[in-house]
Amino acid sequence: MISAVAQRFGWSDTSRRKLPGRGRGFAFARYKNLAAYCAVACEMEVKRETGHARMVRAVAAVDAGQVVNPEGITNQIEGAILQSMSWTLFESVSFDERRITSIDWSTYPILRFSAVPDAIEVHIINQPGQPFLGCGEAGQGPAATAIASGIADATGQRLRDLPLTRERIKTAIGI
Repeated sequence: MISAVAQRFGWSDTSRRKLPGRGRGFAFARYKNLAAYCAVACEMEVKRETGHARMVRAVAAVDAGQVVNPEGITNQIEGAILQSMSWTLFESVSFDERRITSIDWSTYPILRFSAVPDAIEVHIINQPGQPFLGCGEAGQGPAATAIASGIADATGQRLRDLPLTRERIKTAIGI
């Protein structure tokens, strides 16, 4: 599965020239240590002047044992990548001395349609005869880690506090 993602992503493409402000990240995990395996590779773009981070594309592979509904698995992994992207780059509850101030969709930062990646590919590793493994949120952990690693590759700085906002990125790179 890791090899499948690396190959389909073009991870080992030696002819690839690193573009300024672009980085790649990769992660692998087993959901709840007993369910589906998922690997995610992504390409991130970071605008140095603004700190704006954007996922350009993601490639994932999932091994959920014997596959019954491949479209359902694809939907789960695509959704997990987008939700994880939202958590990792945007979402944060804000508050003042007295109360929470992010009280509705207009005041709570969340992934918008304009920030959706250009492409998300999901490759399913079918294991006929193997136990059915739940894949529910299998893509969320590896997606967050791949995003953070892609930003680190693009900026040369590893950020450790979520969300990886423009302000935190700019502070990390000294802008």
